[in-house]
Amino acid sequence: MTDSTGASDGSRRDAALVDAFTTEPLAGNVAGVVPDADGLDDGQMRAIANELGASETAFLRPSSEADRRVRYFTPTTEVDLCGHATIAAHARLFETGAIDAGTHSLETNVGVIEIEVTDEGRVWMTQNPPTVYEVEVEYDRLGDVLGVDSEAFRDVGAALPVAYASSGLPFLVVPVNFLEHLGDMTPDFDAVEALADEHDAAGVYAFTFDSLGPDSTAHGRCFVPGSGIDEDPVTGTASGACGAYLDHFAAFSGGDTSGVPGSDADSAGDGDAGGDAGTPEELVFEQGHYVDRPGRVRVRPGDGTGGAPVVGGDTVTAFEGEIRVPESDDDEILEV
Repeated sequence: MTDSTGASDGSRRDAALVDAFTTEPLAGNVAGVVPDADGLDDGQMRAIANELGASETAFLRPSSEADRRVRYFTPTTEVDLCGHATIAAHARLFETGAIDAGTHSLETNVGVIEIEVTDEGRVWMTQNPPTVYEVEVEYDRLGDVLGVDSEAFRDVGAALPVAYASSGLPFLVVPVNFLEHLGDMTPDFDAVEALADEHDAAGVYAFTFDSLGPDSTAHGRCFVPGSGIDEDPVTGTASGACGAYLDHFAAFSGGDTSGVPGSDADSAGDGDAGGDAGTPEELVFEQGHYVDRPGRVRVRPGDGTGGAPVVGGDTVTAFEGEIRVPESDDDEILEV
């Protein structure tokens, strides 16, 4: 028996697998959603996330600071913010009638963020104000880490640098010249994790403007082995960070970074400012094609002054049901 919030009696909870950033089932990035996680401890949430098997599962709980609280777990660890699971969770709440279209607030480990649900069910997530700054990484090392010829970075690197970019979850953003080189990458995942750790990043997001779709801005691949995800199919947090990166480094005005905080001229700064008035109002990032989970992330990168990016997308529910929750000290495998 369930009530209108999706809560289940006893040791069972409602759960769903929702494909985010796609209109096709079994594409995009699948997220687990547990709409009533009140009372579950960390071990139980980790066990449920492992059983559901999605890259991240969103556990929704009551909040005294926002409309609801969320915690995100991969099958192995907790992460502070997850774009596709946020999109998936609110789409699921809207689909089941637990929330109406409109604006909602969400308490995360990195603060309270704003979520907008349209009448059609598309979800927009306002991320944090970005931090972007250039980092020094030798192209030969990048080639070894990502398993591709270092020439993939050199010419595009003349206009756009390798950089740390975060709008809630930090990534090392790496521009690549051609889609062929992006697709040919065979990363050394231990080396990817080490490189990300050196720069206090969750992972590496490589992208190219050489995209498949005529209306797409860029094509990306995201590697997050430190969180137990070798390659994430379609990544909302990384797309938001990349949108902020492109705005920050004036990518749509020829990549001229002179005078932009966080560039070579201001590498000592924290990179919170910046922005480019030439940045399009909305960008579209393709991702997931190389792992057979194609999807599209829409990003509104800000107002040209380094404002918080807004990430949006569509969803499809692929599975819905109940999951059995063990006692806190019960190590038995969960049953779906």
